[in-house]
Amino acid sequence: MTVSVVIPVYNHQDQVAEVVRQALQLGLPVFVVDDGSTDGTPEILAAFKGIRVLRHPVNLGKGAALLTGFAAASEVGDWALTLDADGQHRPQEGLGFLEIAAGGRRVIAVGVRQGMGGEHVPWTSRFGRGFSNFWVWAAGGPWVADSQSGFRLYPLPEALRLGVAARRYQFEVEILVKAKRFGIGTVEVPVSVVYQPKGVRISHFRPWRDFLRNSATFSRLILSRFFPDNH
Repeated sequence: MTVSVVIPVYNHQDQVAEVVRQALQLGLPVFVVDDGSTDGTPEILAAFKGIRVLRHPVNLGKGAALLTGFAAASEVGDWALTLDADGQHRPQEGLGFLEIAAGGRRVIAVGVRQGMGGEHVPWTSRFGRGFSNFWVWAAGGPWVADSQSGFRLYPLPEALRLGVAARRYQFEVEILVKAKRFGIGTVEVPVSVVYQPKGVRISHFRPWRDFLRNSATFSRLILSRFFPDNH
């Protein structure tokens, strides 16, 4: 049982160094996928020793970055622990996920963020989570409390074989649906969350654009649920 940390990053120069430092304290291989950053992120990552940096020349999306990280992590082990580069996760809480990997069950573990009613949590995050949770279930996926959490544990190479089509944020909801269809279970792990004040926290989530992308993904998944031969 070998677990690697996979961190997708896009223009998080102010947060990524601390995230990587804390991730290294887990004592696991760390893969950071720079998804075409145009700020100082590449230079910050280049200064670190003990990590492997994978870089997309242009921004391809979070899902694409995760797949790149999974492919690299699968060369050294059979699990990927993912967390976001914006500082909202506490990497040391990854120890709770390692217990699941050690237990031998080939499942996806999803970190359920606690405290989403906090002062600095934008309403779009709360609404988006509830919206996404329902439609993951409606598309034939599992009922989970936080389908948009990026703090997860994935079994490899199973995650690479699910044929997930989405390449941006929607990857994380689609893979839950595809996993259930292929008999891979989902378990939940409570985790804390840190939301910096507005103006400090950098988010690439765009409500209307991503709402439309989410809707298109869920429509495709629902159609494929009922008409599997055509989608």
